[in-house]
Amino acid sequence: MTKQLFLYLALSLVLSPVVAQKNTDPRLKGLDAEINKALADWHAAGCGVAVVEKNKVIFASGFGYRDYEAKIPATANTLFQIGSSTKAFTTALLGQLEAEGKLDFDEKVSAYLPDLVLFNDELNTQLTVRDLTCHRSGLPRHDLAWYLNPSTRDSFAYRMRYFEPSAGLRERWQYNNYGFMLQGLIAERLSGKSWEDNVRERLFQPLGMKTAMFAPWSAPKGADVAKGYFEKNGAIRPMEYYRIEGMGPAGSICANASEMSNWLLAWINGGKLEGKEVLPASYVGQATSAQMTMGGGAPSPENTNIYFSSYGMGWMLSSYYGHYRVEHGGNINGFSTTVCYFPSDSIGVVVMVNQNGSQVPSVIRNLIVDRLLKLPYKDWNAYLSERAAKQKTAAEGVEKQEDLARKKGTHTSHPLSDFAGTYHHPGYGKLVLSLRNDSLFARTPYVNFYLQHYHYDIFKPISMLEGLDLEEDSPIRLQFTTDLKGDVTQLHAIGLEPSVDEILFVKKATAVAVGKNELEKYCAEYELAGMVCKIYLRPDNTLMVFVPGQPDYETIPVGNHEFNLKAIDGYSVRFEMDAAGAATAVNFIQPNGTFKAVRKK
Repeated sequence: MTKQLFLYLALSLVLSPVVAQKNTDPRLKGLDAEINKALADWHAAGCGVAVVEKNKVIFASGFGYRDYEAKIPATANTLFQIGSSTKAFTTALLGQLEAEGKLDFDEKVSAYLPDLVLFNDELNTQLTVRDLTCHRSGLPRHDLAWYLNPSTRDSFAYRMRYFEPSAGLRERWQYNNYGFMLQGLIAERLSGKSWEDNVRERLFQPLGMKTAMFAPWSAPKGADVAKGYFEKNGAIRPMEYYRIEGMGPAGSICANASEMSNWLLAWINGGKLEGKEVLPASYVGQATSAQMTMGGGAPSPENTNIYFSSYGMGWMLSSYYGHYRVEHGGNINGFSTTVCYFPSDSIGVVVMVNQNGSQVPSVIRNLIVDRLLKLPYKDWNAYLSERAAKQKTAAEGVEKQEDLARKKGTHTSHPLSDFAGTYHHPGYGKLVLSLRNDSLFARTPYVNFYLQHYHYDIFKPISMLEGLDLEEDSPIRLQFTTDLKGDVTQLHAIGLEPSVDEILFVKKATAVAVGKNELEKYCAEYELAGMVCKIYLRPDNTLMVFVPGQPDYETIPVGNHEFNLKAIDGYSVRFEMDAAGAATAVNFIQPNGTFKAVRKK
């Protein structure tokens, strides 16, 4: 990545750099003080801000710190992760491909990704590329599947067949990151280049975004890259980068305020920057036109400024006090961003903050926009602070009510050690549960959880990664169930994806190592009610079970002379051994009973 970055920088030297602007516009007088106050009030480390109007940058600066511990200031050239504000870049690639005659937004996704298999026939046969761009596939987020178990784009695409929709195709707007990951795959298949290379060559280079990157954790030492933070109890705490490569087309771009201003200028000017086309004008029109309604109606007491809400293609569309606004936010570990512009007013604002789940971008954006649109003054900092406090109080009240349903003094049906093991869901990946110091813990490739006993066989996962939302107030519950043998075999994750039924993880039997000599002791013919069953070894030393009239069953050794049948949950065979260590009988253990077959002499 570093080598590619330096190569790209070398190729970009022909473009003149964007110079940070000082605050000289009289409409923005006093803005610096308001931004610094917002950072202080919300306990945010720093931010980068740029404002554009018509065809020029009227303001670009940094505030606070990119490195809070070392007190290194943020500047207009400091790189911040922009999260889902990446989405407009991804769909713009497809807009370019459409203009080149290589793609049709209304063509079926299967025409470009023929190996993609989704949950049902409707999605497999009717889903279009346009549906992906505006979140109307019927699929809910299923975000924890990629967040907890990171993987490659091809792997994510394969997993999607196991993701249940919560609405019909085009029935409802539902935010879904996978749709943008698939757009990235489509661009890769059509171009023969990675999504990252496409963005560099087709967008960053003509926009003069020389320093923008995708992996800030791999940036050279000393690079002007912001560290991520989160706030807890008034303290600013560090938060590690989330390595989002696989889901990159949905949110991996890292850029600075100065260069993001060129992105906004291109949109304001119909796809052109300094008279040169970067985005096809026909695509700009489509992307900023309503493709799917998100909501609407008269302003509510909570949102007095928004009159309607729709989604274009990689952009959210609304009427801000009667002014047409095109905007998209972005959040990823330790960072929050808003990128917006007003087509009819020819103004644009980008605010990037190194604080997780921050309200600061909205505060600063609205303060700036109100000035440029000559709207009555509103103290957005105070307003959003008050609203956040009310929401927190309401959430705490809900949690207290939920606790009333908790049955105190209950115990699990099994010792905690029986819950340990590896649980698997084909879409969400695996959870590895282990027992440590009389407590259960769950491990994923990215996050570890402490499993707090809730009641009976139900536990509440609490994230051990500070700053992650799955903490004390998490609504997720893990319920364990047993098979007819009484063994813990399933984990029902309730609330992992709130808009669909529980996500079922199945416990995988842990194979016990058994040598060939030991396995050979079980091999023989066994008689059951006149029927002869055969136990034999395959060449790879797998113990096999043959019952007349049925397929041969592969087994998994689980200890104590017992073997689970790999193809059928809840079925196993257990051998009886004599004093000399020879098998004398085999018991077929299954849901409708246990059947004993005696070894033939």
